[in-house]
Amino acid sequence: MQAESHLNLLPPLVESGDVDGLASAGQVLSSTWSPLNASLAISIASTNPSSSKHGSSDEQPIYFASLNLAPSSERRLFITDTLVIFSAFQKVMETSKEHNPGWLLRDENVNLFRKLAIDYVNFIREYWIHASQPTTRSDGLSQFSSDHYRSLYTCFSLFVVLYLAEPGYEDAPVGDDLMEWLNSNFIEPSTEEGDHLSSLDRPWEDENFWPYLTRATLRGLSKASLFFLGVLSQHPSEDLQSLTKLLAPLIESQPRLQHYSSERDFAYASRRWGDRVKALRIEMDRVPEDERFDGFDNWWDSLSDIVGILEGRAEVVMRVCKELGSDWKEVCAAWGVFINVRLRRQDLPSLRIFEVDPFGLPRDVVSQVLDELPPDPTSLEDMIHVALVSGKPQKILEHSSKLDRWLSAHLADFMVPLELIEAEPDESGMSLRDYYILDYAGYLHSDPALWRVTVDYMYSCGDVGKLQADEILLRVPLRLQENSSHRGTQSSDIATTLKDISQTCLTHRRELVRRTVCKIAAQTMVSRKDYGLAAVYSISAEDWLGLGRIVERVLEEYILNGPSTFVKYASAIAPSVQELRNRPTNQGIFTHRLLFTVRYAHYHQLVERHELQDAAADLVAIFREDLAPRSWWAVLLSDSIPLLQQESALLFPPASVSELLRKLEEVFVMTSQGAGERYLSVLRRTLRAEGKSSHERDALEQLKLVRLALARYFGRYTSN
Repeated sequence: MQAESHLNLLPPLVESGDVDGLASAGQVLSSTWSPLNASLAISIASTNPSSSKHGSSDEQPIYFASLNLAPSSERRLFITDTLVIFSAFQKVMETSKEHNPGWLLRDENVNLFRKLAIDYVNFIREYWIHASQPTTRSDGLSQFSSDHYRSLYTCFSLFVVLYLAEPGYEDAPVGDDLMEWLNSNFIEPSTEEGDHLSSLDRPWEDENFWPYLTRATLRGLSKASLFFLGVLSQHPSEDLQSLTKLLAPLIESQPRLQHYSSERDFAYASRRWGDRVKALRIEMDRVPEDERFDGFDNWWDSLSDIVGILEGRAEVVMRVCKELGSDWKEVCAAWGVFINVRLRRQDLPSLRIFEVDPFGLPRDVVSQVLDELPPDPTSLEDMIHVALVSGKPQKILEHSSKLDRWLSAHLADFMVPLELIEAEPDESGMSLRDYYILDYAGYLHSDPALWRVTVDYMYSCGDVGKLQADEILLRVPLRLQENSSHRGTQSSDIATTLKDISQTCLTHRRELVRRTVCKIAAQTMVSRKDYGLAAVYSISAEDWLGLGRIVERVLEEYILNGPSTFVKYASAIAPSVQELRNRPTNQGIFTHRLLFTVRYAHYHQLVERHELQDAAADLVAIFREDLAPRSWWAVLLSDSIPLLQQESALLFPPASVSELLRKLEEVFVMTSQGAGERYLSVLRRTLRAEGKSSHERDALEQLKLVRLALARYFGRYTSN
């Protein structure tokens, strides 16, 4: 798995190798690990704590760096594509909670697991092919080589072969499947060798002929074996010609499990076939010693090795594999095809074919094979193969994590329902499966753009994973706030992201997180004066105090910037009125204040459109419906002056004028009793914003103008 072995900070905190410079300045590099992922906070610190308290006040930059190499574009595609399969698997696991413990191991579910695992294998194969193509990256390099994806492919496909057999074949012999896996992934003998030998008139004179024919037989490549056995019909030795005529039908007719309806029939056919091989051995032994050479090689020894393989002689298979340069995998596959044709999957981890060693003791064949042909300890792929065949789940995951955390996470995911590892958490509060899933999620977190994928993996884990996912979601809007540059784009981006977060929270039942994120988003929108979205998010979060603050901010726009700006912002929050009314838990005080703001903005819109009759009715209705806070009464009464002074028409009926007069008198009376701050505060601030004197007496003088306008209006009304 690719991770940084060193970190490069830009711009550099210290030039490379300048340790002495730091030391002479009395400074060191200080770093702190993040508790959530493999990232560091790095800064310069003083070696003298007292000097940091009384010394220079210059601020030092703090760098945040990750040890994980963030996924490249093609790797990101691989991650998101395989997430689809992971999500489908989680749905099955979620459904299992509604059933009894044995439900997951029913045939239909195991078959579904197998299909999903094969989907993983197919995806890996596609990316292996893609990575093998000429690169189109600007730097000329791919983050993961084709050989890396090939390793993933061989490991995951072997896991499928050994642990996810087709339903009904769990107890069937595994030899043919192992050999098919080996031939698909580790091709021997090569096609080039076969082409070369087939082009020769006397191929048996080539030093590679018998090794090629032996390996083709060992690998079960019957077509290649039969072709070159046919070539031997031209060999000068009549004994060899006659023996190959007997050998060819044996190779062609070797029983394969898939050709039989039952294992019993397969075992019976294998015994009959083995008797025919023994008969061939008798014929071979009749060849005189001096007739076993053809002038180039001892053809009899080479043919004897092939027959020894067909006879299932362990010592011959082991020796031939060593001579051919094979590894332990080829021996194990051949063991199930020739030595013990009834070898089963569950026998592999503790495989005891009671062969007798030179000391006459039974030995574990897998251990014996690994003693003779040890795996390559420098190859993580080979170590994973060993762990898979040996049935050691913890070793499988340990080595897989070193190769690619994607592999260990997804193998661990399958191991739980297959009961290969414990599903319950240990004393640390985390299960083995969750450990590897969260380890992979930590790698994903190195790319902030993959937050959706990251939290999907985290939420599939226990409480530890859920808390980590919550923290990531809570920080997504803040990250947008920091990184966005254009306000219009910001709001659109956050709206889209909040929709994704809400859906994620709904999927994983994290309502508290969703509300908290909406609160954060509302605060972000308020700071940008996007009050419409801010109100929507506050209502969604049921943050009624936050909604109240938004309304106050909109009303503040009236005080500071006048009716035009106020109307623009109030219109943005107007749709929220209906949203609040539709809620079963109607928050009265907040609905009341919001409704006042929207109605008051509508009044100013009517005035601006010169719909004065409607404006007058709306102004009085705000008072009658008791929508206006008392601190705003003086402002609304002042707004009535131009309407009362309108020469072209009498806009207020007597009852409305009386209503305005009652409100005006209450303001005067309460102010005289010391409640001026409660009734006049907004009007005084409005006067101040207009550059006028804003003492209490100035506000009262403004209201005296209202009283005068009302008196004159009554006079006009009675004279008409």
